[in-house]
Amino acid sequence: MAGVEVGLVGLPNSGKSTLFDALAGGGAVVAPHMFSTVETVHGVADVRDPRLEALDAVSSSQSGKIVPATLQVVDIAGLVSGASHGEGLGNQFLGSIRNTDAVLHVLRCFQDDAVAHPAGRIDPLEDAETVELELVLADLAAIERRAERVGKAAKGGEAAAVAEGTALETLREWLEEGRPARSCPVEVPASLDLLTAKPELYVANVDEGGDAEAVAAVERFAAERGSECIAVNAKIEAELRELPPEDAEAFLADLGIERPALDLVTLAAYRLLDLIPFFTTGPKETRAWTIRRGQNAQQAAGRIHSDLERGFIRAEVIEWDRLVEAGSEAEAKRRGWVRVEGRDYVVADGDTLNIRFNV
Repeated sequence: MAGVEVGLVGLPNSGKSTLFDALAGGGAVVAPHMFSTVETVHGVADVRDPRLEALDAVSSSQSGKIVPATLQVVDIAGLVSGASHGEGLGNQFLGSIRNTDAVLHVLRCFQDDAVAHPAGRIDPLEDAETVELELVLADLAAIERRAERVGKAAKGGEAAAVAEGTALETLREWLEEGRPARSCPVEVPASLDLLTAKPELYVANVDEGGDAEAVAAVERFAAERGSECIAVNAKIEAELRELPPEDAEAFLADLGIERPALDLVTLAAYRLLDLIPFFTTGPKETRAWTIRRGQNAQQAAGRIHSDLERGFIRAEVIEWDRLVEAGSEAEAKRRGWVRVEGRDYVVADGDTLNIRFNV
């Protein structure tokens, strides 16, 4: 969906630029020294959904042309302790993350003597706390600035200002306890764009050994914050991206891996942003389209083409797995599994749509 961006953050040499290259097919600078990323790098990542291949197999021509949904991704300069006060590339880091809609926090769980760690040791939980602390401190500064302005209006008796002042105080206390704003029980005022209010996914960047203990620790850390953790070997994923599909499949088979971990990352990021796919399939192609959860059939038609939204009549709808089970659209209709829905029908994750419209 245009305009939605996921930012990759982490300490220098955590492997986030390698992960970016794996996601977006290159573009980031990967080097063993710190601060090799000094400018944000933008790219597009495919959301590789296995349902597309299953649908294409039952399309009328088995077209073989599969078009996945995509996500905008951005590689952000590495953060160090003191970033909230301008240390390292802190101001640039904080400004870049403020422009994103969600955060993929890459944590180093791999050993490599040739790639220096800023603190000289591998401790993903301490790294996570370092980044989180800097984001919390930046948010506290933003709250203090806002509270000063709101306080003047609250003294004048403005009800909205009084309510916002109370919310700001609750947020301040919450953040001072080291907890992110996204888990605070009060609603974050619309006037604030807090960094720790953004949805966050943790990525444990492992080596070939996997380091199950470190991954389990990151998973617990993420769960405590209402987030998810996915283990990825970014180096292998970047190498896979460079291989032809048949060679990549053979490489995965040799490693005993069913599918790239990168697929799990993109699908999790999709969920993080409360996005869902719906599908179209036919003689020319099988494609995934992106909408916000809760959008209706007419809005979904507009994702395909504005003419379909303007001239919308109805949508023929079937769940992707029922279409696969039927084996063809004709058989699905014969079984009565294809429904006719109006413009207000709320599209579900995995619906396959055929839009009828007036030209």
